[in-house]
Amino acid sequence: MFELALALGIYSYSIFLLGLLGLLYKSTVIIFTILFAFIVIFAKRKSFGTFSLPKLDRFTKFLFFILALQAIINLIGVLGPEISFDALWYHLTLPKIYLENHAIFHIRGSLLYYSDIPKNIEMIYVAALSFGNEILAKFAHYMFGILTLLILYKTSRIFIERKYALISLLIFYANLVVGWQSIAAYVDLGTTFFTTVSLYAFLLWLSKKNHKYLIFSAIISGLTVATKLVSLNLMVIYVILIIVVGLAGKEKYSKVLKNIISFGIISAVVASPWPIFAFVNTGNPFYPLFEPQFGIYYKNTILDIFKLFLFSQDPVNPLYAISIPLIVIYFFKFDFRMKVVTVFCMLSILLWYFDSEIGGSRFILPYLPAFSLLVSYAISFINKNQLKKYFLAIVILIALSSIGYRFLANYKYLPVILGRESKAEFLSAHLNFSFGDFYDTNGYFKNNIRPTDRVLLYGFHNLYYVDFPYIDSTWAKKGDYFDYIAVQNVNLPMRFSNWKLVYYNRLTNVKLYSNGGKVWYY
Repeated sequence: MFELALALGIYSYSIFLLGLLGLLYKSTVIIFTILFAFIVIFAKRKSFGTFSLPKLDRFTKFLFFILALQAIINLIGVLGPEISFDALWYHLTLPKIYLENHAIFHIRGSLLYYSDIPKNIEMIYVAALSFGNEILAKFAHYMFGILTLLILYKTSRIFIERKYALISLLIFYANLVVGWQSIAAYVDLGTTFFTTVSLYAFLLWLSKKNHKYLIFSAIISGLTVATKLVSLNLMVIYVILIIVVGLAGKEKYSKVLKNIISFGIISAVVASPWPIFAFVNTGNPFYPLFEPQFGIYYKNTILDIFKLFLFSQDPVNPLYAISIPLIVIYFFKFDFRMKVVTVFCMLSILLWYFDSEIGGSRFILPYLPAFSLLVSYAISFINKNQLKKYFLAIVILIALSSIGYRFLANYKYLPVILGRESKAEFLSAHLNFSFGDFYDTNGYFKNNIRPTDRVLLYGFHNLYYVDFPYIDSTWAKKGDYFDYIAVQNVNLPMRFSNWKLVYYNRLTNVKLYSNGGKVWYY
């Protein structure tokens, strides 16, 4: 998994470099991707051996069946068109803009201010859009969920037998937030994968006392920050854990300090390309963090912690809260490395609490594999058979409930997947046009806007499905030309009051204006 995580990081940065060099053409990306995949497969060819499933008891087969069923249910949502807000706002829109302009660049204005944040997963989406469309991007994010299951299993097997390792997978994958993220082209499952790989390396460092694993953990932590800026929290967690491990092992302060410095430098160097990009463009390496004009900061309250585990919009598994007494009771019997995992989980909640980002279950998601391992490990300690069966029954019941809930949520995709409904019909029914989504529902723009035309947009927010030449008012500058003006959910600016209405869509609330065919300059 180290090699895979590293390969994904190298690949993402390679796409980033192509964009900085102005070489981001679909053909270039496709050729590079094929060559890169061939090199990786050739380099690892000797590691591909025969694989045979071990003999499994009925209960273990049942656990596999539930996991497979959950994965299939999630795949249904993957195969349908994208309707998630942030994906249509910037996770997919930015890669699409980069491909259209053959370069990665800073986008001025107040709409796409996330153009400067770390985007290693979006670089993978650049490739997905080069090969296909948003479905392939959604599938890439879905696969990060599957990869997280694999690394979580390897991590769990350090401590517990196969059955309980599968229980940890079941606990994690039953999270409704995981199910939601599995069908959307976001970046959180990618962040979760890299976070879990970094934890696995850190635990191997504790197990084998080999410094190379701490270096691996630092490298992957840097890639995690290059995936999502809020993962700076992860680096803080590891610095604290290195201190805790050093104090517990009564190591020399100089050795602990050396570990902290080496970890911090390696992580920072690996993560640095995107902060450097942001600093060059904005003067702030963590842009848009610490930029109050965007108004995205608030403080959580103690009550939000309880809401996180019990009442989130996309709830996390309630077993995390239910199992707290077990963890407290058995903590002093835990393996030292599992005590470290416990501290890891506690610190993640603490930093989530003080995080300046918008809260919610999505922001604790990267740490849920560790939570799941901790709960499964605690369940394995239960001596009373009846109580253990009770907890296992809760695990399975929650997993089955999650499968049912996610099937109902994904059922709407079946008609369009099966060809009984067109993409236009589906998006017309499920996009939120009153909140900035757009789709050319009746094909007017496709049939009437020429490739040489340009439309100035006002009031649009989620631009992924805009498939005609455009410039948005938030980044338009003096001298930019346009032939039409389109407004959505806003009024036409007074300076263009003499322009004539040529099209109005009541469903999307989009109005198109023309100045008699004359080109206008902003």
